[in-house]
Amino acid sequence: MAAVPRLGIGMDSSITPLRHGGLSLVQTTDFFYPLVDDPFMQGKIACANVLSDLYAMGVMDCDNMLMLVAASNKMTEKERDTIMPLIMRGFKDCAEEAGTQVTGGQTVINPWLTIGGVATSVCQSNEYIMPDNAVVGDVLVLTKPLGTQVAVNAYQWLDQPERWNRIKLVVSEDDVRKAYQRAMFSMARLNRCAARLMHKYNAHGATDVTGFGLLGHANNLAKIQKNEVGFVIHNLPVIAKMAAISKACGNMFGLLQGHSAETSGGLLIALPREQAAAFCKDIEKQEGYQSWIIGIVERGSRTARIIDKPRVIEVPAKDREGELW
Repeated sequence: MAAVPRLGIGMDSSITPLRHGGLSLVQTTDFFYPLVDDPFMQGKIACANVLSDLYAMGVMDCDNMLMLVAASNKMTEKERDTIMPLIMRGFKDCAEEAGTQVTGGQTVINPWLTIGGVATSVCQSNEYIMPDNAVVGDVLVLTKPLGTQVAVNAYQWLDQPERWNRIKLVVSEDDVRKAYQRAMFSMARLNRCAARLMHKYNAHGATDVTGFGLLGHANNLAKIQKNEVGFVIHNLPVIAKMAAISKACGNMFGLLQGHSAETSGGLLIALPREQAAAFCKDIEKQEGYQSWIIGIVERGSRTARIIDKPRVIEVPAKDREGELW
Protein backbone atom coordinates (compact mmCIF):
# COMPACT_ATOMS: atom_id res chain seq x y z
CA MET A 1 0.00 0.00 0.00
CA ALA A 2 1.36 3.43 -0.92
CA ALA A 3 2.47 5.42 2.09
CA VAL A 4 0.26 8.39 2.87
CA PRO A 5 2.30 11.56 3.46
CA ARG A 6 2.43 12.48 7.13
CA LEU A 7 1.34 16.03 7.75
CA GLY A 8 2.71 18.22 10.51
CA ILE A 9 0.70 19.20 13.53
CA GLY A 10 -0.13 22.57 11.95
CA MET A 11 -2.45 20.98 9.41
CA ASP A 12 -6.01 20.08 10.10
CA SER A 13 -6.57 16.34 10.41
CA SER A 14 -4.46 13.26 10.91
CA ILE A 15 -4.65 10.75 8.05
CA THR A 16 -3.87 7.16 8.99
CA PRO A 17 -3.76 4.39 6.38
CA LEU A 18 -5.85 1.47 7.65
CA ARG A 19 -4.79 -2.15 7.33
CA HIS A 20 -7.90 -2.68 5.20
CA GLY A 21 -6.76 -1.89 1.66
CA GLY A 22 -7.35 1.54 0.19
CA LEU A 23 -8.97 3.14 3.25
CA SER A 24 -7.66 5.84 5.57
CA LEU A 25 -8.85 7.10 8.92
CA VAL A 26 -9.24 10.88 8.84
CA GLN A 27 -9.58 12.23 12.36
CA THR A 28 -9.48 15.46 14.32
CA THR A 29 -10.22 16.82 17.76
CA ASP A 30 -10.79 20.30 19.16
CA PHE A 31 -12.23 21.98 22.24
CA PHE A 32 -12.45 25.44 23.73
CA TYR A 33 -14.06 27.67 26.34
CA PRO A 34 -17.35 29.52 25.83
CA LEU A 35 -17.18 32.76 23.89
CA VAL A 36 -20.88 33.55 23.32
CA ASP A 37 -23.63 33.95 25.92
CA ASP A 38 -26.13 31.57 24.30
CA PRO A 39 -25.37 28.00 25.47
CA PHE A 40 -27.19 26.35 22.55
CA MET A 41 -25.24 28.44 19.99
CA GLN A 42 -22.02 27.71 21.87
CA GLY A 43 -22.65 24.00 21.38
CA LYS A 44 -23.28 24.51 17.66
CA ILE A 45 -20.13 26.61 17.27
CA ALA A 46 -18.01 23.97 19.03
CA CYS A 47 -19.34 21.22 16.76
CA ALA A 48 -18.91 23.28 13.56
CA ASN A 49 -15.36 24.10 14.68
CA VAL A 50 -14.45 20.41 15.13
CA LEU A 51 -15.95 19.43 11.76
CA SER A 52 -14.10 22.25 9.95
CA ASP A 53 -10.85 20.31 10.25
CA LEU A 54 -12.37 17.49 8.18
CA TYR A 55 -13.90 19.94 5.70
CA ALA A 56 -10.51 21.61 5.23
CA MET A 57 -9.27 18.25 3.88
CA GLY A 58 -12.20 18.14 1.44
CA VAL A 59 -13.87 15.41 3.52
CA MET A 60 -17.60 16.00 3.20
CA ASP A 61 -18.96 13.14 5.29
CA CYS A 62 -18.16 12.54 8.94
CA ASP A 63 -18.87 8.97 10.08
CA ASN A 64 -18.91 9.60 13.81
CA MET A 65 -18.48 12.26 16.48
CA LEU A 66 -17.62 12.12 20.17
CA MET A 67 -18.40 15.02 22.51
CA LEU A 68 -16.03 16.33 25.20
CA VAL A 69 -17.76 18.35 27.92
CA ALA A 70 -16.47 19.88 31.15
CA ALA A 71 -18.95 21.55 33.48
CA SER A 72 -17.43 24.21 35.71
CA ASN A 73 -17.21 23.54 39.44
CA LYS A 74 -17.97 27.25 39.94
CA MET A 75 -21.51 26.76 38.61
CA THR A 76 -24.45 26.24 40.94
CA GLU A 77 -26.38 23.03 40.45
CA LYS A 78 -29.22 24.99 38.84
CA GLU A 79 -26.85 26.72 36.39
CA ARG A 80 -25.28 23.41 35.50
CA ASP A 81 -28.62 21.67 34.97
CA THR A 82 -29.84 24.52 32.75
CA ILE A 83 -26.73 25.35 30.72
CA MET A 84 -25.03 21.99 30.07
CA PRO A 85 -28.03 20.28 28.37
CA LEU A 86 -28.40 23.32 26.08
CA ILE A 87 -24.72 23.22 25.07
CA MET A 88 -24.96 19.48 24.43
CA ARG A 89 -28.16 19.90 22.39
CA GLY A 90 -26.52 22.59 20.24
CA PHE A 91 -23.56 20.28 19.57
CA LYS A 92 -25.85 17.35 18.75
CA ASP A 93 -28.12 19.42 16.48
CA CYS A 94 -25.14 20.74 14.52
CA ALA A 95 -23.81 17.17 14.12
CA GLU A 96 -27.18 16.11 12.72
CA GLU A 97 -27.16 19.09 10.35
CA ALA A 98 -23.79 17.78 9.11
CA GLY A 99 -25.32 14.35 8.48
CA THR A 100 -23.48 12.64 11.32
CA GLN A 101 -24.17 11.66 14.93
CA VAL A 102 -22.67 11.85 18.39
CA THR A 103 -22.27 8.32 19.80
CA GLY A 104 -20.23 8.94 22.93
CA GLY A 105 -17.59 11.05 24.61
CA GLN A 106 -16.59 12.15 28.07
CA THR A 107 -18.02 14.51 30.69
CA VAL A 108 -16.03 15.86 33.64
CA ILE A 109 -16.16 18.61 36.25
CA ASN A 110 -13.43 21.18 35.78
CA PRO A 111 -12.57 24.75 36.91
CA TRP A 112 -13.43 25.94 33.37
CA LEU A 113 -16.45 25.12 31.26
CA THR A 114 -15.18 23.40 28.11
CA ILE A 115 -16.90 22.04 25.02
CA GLY A 116 -15.40 20.18 22.07
CA GLY A 117 -15.22 16.81 20.42
CA VAL A 118 -13.71 14.33 18.01
CA ALA A 119 -14.72 13.87 14.37
CA THR A 120 -13.84 10.71 12.45
CA SER A 121 -14.24 9.69 8.83
CA VAL A 122 -13.13 6.54 7.00
CA CYS A 123 -12.20 7.61 3.48
CA GLN A 124 -11.02 6.31 0.15
CA SER A 125 -8.16 8.32 -1.28
CA ASN A 126 -10.40 10.26 -3.69
CA GLU A 127 -12.54 11.54 -0.79
CA TYR A 128 -9.91 13.80 0.74
CA ILE A 129 -7.78 16.53 -0.80
CA MET A 130 -4.21 16.82 0.40
CA PRO A 131 -3.39 20.46 1.25
CA ASP A 132 0.02 20.65 -0.43
CA ASN A 133 -0.59 21.01 -4.17
CA ALA A 134 -0.87 24.79 -4.73
CA VAL A 135 0.75 26.01 -7.96
CA VAL A 136 1.89 29.41 -9.22
CA GLY A 137 -1.14 31.17 -10.71
CA ASP A 138 -3.68 29.75 -8.25
CA VAL A 139 -5.81 32.18 -6.27
CA LEU A 140 -6.77 32.09 -2.60
CA VAL A 141 -10.44 32.02 -1.64
CA LEU A 142 -11.88 32.62 1.84
CA THR A 143 -15.37 31.35 2.68
CA LYS A 144 -16.26 33.35 5.83
CA PRO A 145 -15.54 36.97 6.84
CA LEU A 146 -12.90 37.79 9.47
CA GLY A 147 -13.49 39.68 12.72
CA THR A 148 -15.15 37.17 15.07
CA GLN A 149 -12.73 37.90 17.93
CA VAL A 150 -13.27 41.66 17.60
CA ALA A 151 -17.07 41.26 17.47
CA VAL A 152 -17.21 39.05 20.58
CA ASN A 153 -14.92 41.37 22.54
CA ALA A 154 -16.76 44.53 21.50
CA TYR A 155 -20.02 42.94 22.65
CA GLN A 156 -18.51 42.25 26.08
CA TRP A 157 -17.30 45.87 26.27
CA LEU A 158 -20.88 47.17 26.20
CA ASP A 159 -20.78 46.52 29.98
CA GLN A 160 -17.28 47.97 30.51
CA PRO A 161 -17.40 51.79 30.33
CA GLU A 162 -13.64 52.33 30.09
CA ARG A 163 -13.41 49.96 27.08
CA TRP A 164 -16.68 51.13 25.51
CA ASN A 165 -15.51 54.77 25.63
CA ARG A 166 -12.62 53.85 23.33
CA ILE A 167 -14.87 52.58 20.54
CA LYS A 168 -18.19 54.43 20.91
CA LEU A 169 -17.00 57.19 18.57
CA VAL A 170 -16.78 54.73 15.65
CA VAL A 171 -19.71 52.35 16.35
CA SER A 172 -23.14 52.42 17.94
CA GLU A 173 -24.44 49.85 20.44
CA ASP A 174 -26.69 48.58 17.70
CA ASP A 175 -23.70 48.09 15.35
CA VAL A 176 -21.94 46.03 18.02
CA ARG A 177 -24.98 43.86 18.79
CA LYS A 178 -25.51 43.19 15.09
CA ALA A 179 -21.82 42.33 14.55
CA TYR A 180 -21.99 39.93 17.50
CA GLN A 181 -25.05 38.20 15.98
CA ARG A 182 -23.28 38.01 12.62
CA ALA A 183 -20.18 36.52 14.24
CA MET A 184 -22.21 33.99 16.23
CA PHE A 185 -24.14 32.70 13.22
CA SER A 186 -21.02 32.70 11.03
CA MET A 187 -19.13 30.61 13.61
CA ALA A 188 -22.04 28.13 13.85
CA ARG A 189 -22.22 27.69 10.07
CA LEU A 190 -20.75 24.51 8.62
CA ASN A 191 -18.02 24.57 5.97
CA ARG A 192 -19.49 21.42 4.44
CA CYS A 193 -20.71 23.01 1.20
CA ALA A 194 -17.25 24.53 0.66
CA ALA A 195 -15.68 21.07 1.16
CA ARG A 196 -18.00 19.58 -1.46
CA LEU A 197 -17.21 22.34 -3.96
CA MET A 198 -13.45 21.89 -3.40
CA HIS A 199 -13.81 18.62 -5.34
CA LYS A 200 -16.00 20.12 -8.07
CA TYR A 201 -13.59 23.01 -8.73
CA ASN A 202 -10.30 21.08 -8.34
CA ALA A 203 -8.94 22.72 -5.19
CA HIS A 204 -5.19 22.31 -4.70
CA GLY A 205 -5.35 22.47 -0.89
CA ALA A 206 -7.00 24.24 2.01
CA THR A 207 -6.97 24.94 5.72
CA ASP A 208 -9.51 26.43 8.09
CA VAL A 209 -8.93 29.82 9.68
CA THR A 210 -9.11 29.61 13.47
CA GLY A 211 -6.88 30.49 16.43
CA PHE A 212 -3.71 31.50 14.56
CA GLY A 213 -5.57 34.15 12.55
CA LEU A 214 -5.63 34.45 8.77
CA LEU A 215 -1.89 35.03 8.35
CA GLY A 216 -0.92 32.28 10.78
CA HIS A 217 -2.99 29.69 8.95
CA ALA A 218 -1.92 30.99 5.52
CA ASN A 219 1.70 30.56 6.64
CA ASN A 220 1.02 27.04 7.91
CA LEU A 221 -0.53 26.14 4.56
CA ALA A 222 2.30 27.75 2.57
CA LYS A 223 4.96 25.97 4.64
CA ILE A 224 3.84 22.47 3.64
CA GLN A 225 3.50 23.07 -0.12
CA LYS A 226 5.37 20.73 -2.47
CA ASN A 227 6.09 23.53 -4.93
CA GLU A 228 8.19 26.62 -4.25
CA VAL A 229 5.30 29.04 -3.88
CA GLY A 230 4.30 31.97 -1.69
CA PHE A 231 0.88 33.33 -0.80
CA VAL A 232 0.11 37.05 -1.15
CA ILE A 233 -3.13 38.36 0.37
CA HIS A 234 -4.62 41.62 -1.00
CA ASN A 235 -8.22 41.61 0.27
CA LEU A 236 -9.61 41.23 3.79
CA PRO A 237 -13.37 40.53 4.02
CA VAL A 238 -14.33 41.69 7.53
CA ILE A 239 -17.61 41.69 9.45
CA ALA A 240 -18.99 45.24 9.03
CA LYS A 241 -17.50 47.88 11.39
CA MET A 242 -14.95 45.51 12.95
CA ALA A 243 -12.03 47.10 11.09
CA ALA A 244 -13.03 50.50 12.55
CA ILE A 245 -13.18 49.03 16.07
CA SER A 246 -9.79 47.37 15.62
CA LYS A 247 -8.24 50.71 14.58
CA ALA A 248 -9.96 52.60 17.43
CA CYS A 249 -8.38 50.17 19.91
CA GLY A 250 -4.91 50.97 18.68
CA ASN A 251 -4.91 47.76 16.68
CA MET A 252 -4.84 45.54 19.77
CA PHE A 253 -6.27 42.60 17.78
CA GLY A 254 -4.00 42.91 14.73
CA LEU A 255 -7.06 42.30 12.56
CA LEU A 256 -5.79 43.98 9.40
CA GLN A 257 -2.39 42.33 9.81
CA GLY A 258 -4.05 38.88 9.85
CA HIS A 259 -3.15 38.16 13.49
CA SER A 260 -6.61 38.33 15.07
CA ALA A 261 -7.73 34.89 16.25
CA GLU A 262 -10.87 33.56 14.59
CA THR A 263 -13.16 30.87 15.93
CA SER A 264 -14.76 28.41 13.51
CA GLY A 265 -13.72 30.62 10.60
CA GLY A 266 -13.93 29.94 6.88
CA LEU A 267 -11.82 27.71 4.68
CA LEU A 268 -8.80 29.26 2.99
CA ILE A 269 -8.57 27.43 -0.33
CA ALA A 270 -6.01 27.43 -3.15
CA LEU A 271 -8.02 27.13 -6.39
CA PRO A 272 -7.11 27.27 -10.08
CA ARG A 273 -7.58 30.90 -11.15
CA GLU A 274 -10.08 30.02 -13.87
CA GLN A 275 -12.35 28.15 -11.45
CA ALA A 276 -12.33 30.42 -8.40
CA ALA A 277 -15.08 32.81 -9.51
CA ALA A 278 -17.35 29.87 -10.37
CA PHE A 279 -16.65 28.38 -6.91
CA CYS A 280 -17.68 31.65 -5.22
CA LYS A 281 -20.82 31.95 -7.37
CA ASP A 282 -21.79 28.32 -6.70
CA ILE A 283 -21.40 28.55 -2.92
CA GLU A 284 -23.49 31.73 -2.86
CA LYS A 285 -26.19 30.06 -4.94
CA GLN A 286 -26.30 27.01 -2.66
CA GLU A 287 -25.86 28.66 0.74
CA GLY A 288 -26.76 32.30 0.28
CA TYR A 289 -23.38 33.42 1.68
CA GLN A 290 -20.51 35.13 -0.08
CA SER A 291 -16.96 33.87 -0.55
CA TRP A 292 -14.08 36.08 -1.68
CA ILE A 293 -10.94 35.84 -3.77
CA ILE A 294 -8.45 37.34 -1.32
CA GLY A 295 -5.02 36.67 -2.81
CA ILE A 296 -2.73 34.88 -5.23
CA VAL A 297 -0.16 32.10 -5.28
CA GLU A 298 3.14 33.23 -6.78
CA ARG A 299 6.66 31.87 -6.96
CA GLY A 300 8.12 32.05 -3.45
CA SER A 301 9.72 30.43 -0.43
CA ARG A 302 6.64 28.80 1.16
CA THR A 303 5.58 31.79 3.26
CA ALA A 304 2.51 34.01 3.27
CA ARG A 305 2.17 37.77 3.57
CA ILE A 306 -0.51 40.43 3.56
CA ILE A 307 0.25 43.52 1.44
CA ASP A 308 0.85 46.84 3.24
CA LYS A 309 -2.56 48.36 2.58
CA PRO A 310 -4.96 45.51 1.94
CA ARG A 311 -8.44 46.30 0.65
CA VAL A 312 -10.97 45.89 3.46
CA ILE A 313 -14.29 44.47 2.23
CA GLU A 314 -17.10 45.28 4.69
CA VAL A 315 -19.47 42.30 5.07
CA PRO A 316 -22.27 42.91 4.37
CA ALA A 317 -21.58 45.96 2.20
CA LYS A 318 -25.04 47.39 2.99
CA ASP A 319 -27.07 47.08 6.17
CA ARG A 320 -30.61 45.88 5.56
CA GLU A 321 -33.23 46.46 8.25
CA GLY A 322 -34.14 43.22 10.02
CA GLU A 323 -31.56 41.12 8.10
CA LEU A 324 -28.17 39.94 9.31
CA TRP A 325 -26.53 39.63 5.90
